[in-house]
Amino acid sequence: MTRIAFLSDGFDLSPLFAPLRERLPDLQIVGADTQDANDANDADVAVCWRPPAGALARLPSLRLVHSIAAGVDHILNDPQLPQVPLCRVVDPAHAQGMGEFVMWAVLHFHREFDRVLANQREKRWQRFSQVDAGARTIGVMGLGALGRHVACLLAQAGFRVRGWSRESKTIEGVETFSANEIDDFLAGSEMLVCLLPLTPHTHGMIDRRLLDRLPRGARLIHVGRGEHLVAADVVEALEDGRLGGAVIDVFEREPLPADDPLWTAPNLIVTPHMASVASFERIAAQIADNVVRLREGLPLENQVDVERGY
Repeated sequence: MTRIAFLSDGFDLSPLFAPLRERLPDLQIVGADTQDANDANDADVAVCWRPPAGALARLPSLRLVHSIAAGVDHILNDPQLPQVPLCRVVDPAHAQGMGEFVMWAVLHFHREFDRVLANQREKRWQRFSQVDAGARTIGVMGLGALGRHVACLLAQAGFRVRGWSRESKTIEGVETFSANEIDDFLAGSEMLVCLLPLTPHTHGMIDRRLLDRLPRGARLIHVGRGEHLVAADVVEALEDGRLGGAVIDVFEREPLPADDPLWTAPNLIVTPHMASVASFERIAAQIADNVVRLREGLPLENQVDVERGY
């Protein structure tokens, strides 16, 4: 029998129940707000999205913690996290969705749709000069599975693409930079796409100091984690023209509060954490596979290196 606790601070995980039961007929739900919920003390697996602080430490039989997404910072930031394997969901379709979203955001600025929409509001007819993709340089921060996919997609579309990661990487068609080369990377990036993992090194990384190293008028596309962003610095950079525009999909507080200054910052598009979302069926399939692997003593899929944070 598999006993799973579903832990979240406000996010409804119940759509996972049915697809998990299809794959794990002996599944027993414990510690969840359902009629058949039992005491969570017997849980050997915890399925989480932003679990309440300390909740995992209160599960003495725990053998596996599983995020329902690629991000695990919401679990790792718990100082009482038990020393058990931690896995995340890596969905091949997630990369396609992210690529579509970033390509739309890049084209929004590349083809001047932000200026076209501003002109429409003022009923002004103005056609802008078309710039070849090869004359536009896009910088991608973070070259993991998603970042690599996005960088290659943009390169295939004809853009000049550069990528930055802490460790040196080689990607065909992409100029790559490593940790100590970040100044050169930023200085040549007309648009900056953030797809970094959230670690102690990247928390608050998109701040005034980083934005000042971009070319004046550069555009920001932020699809990493909300905690990467120093929001006040981004608003200030948009207001004084150091940033020419931004698309931001992830925020430290979600939903974004109605009085947050990001809503009304100039030439900023706020999207509701929609860049790419795995289906509950795909999430359940990966969790179920790891539960079976755990039972049989096999290596787990997509296990997180807790020291590195991804």
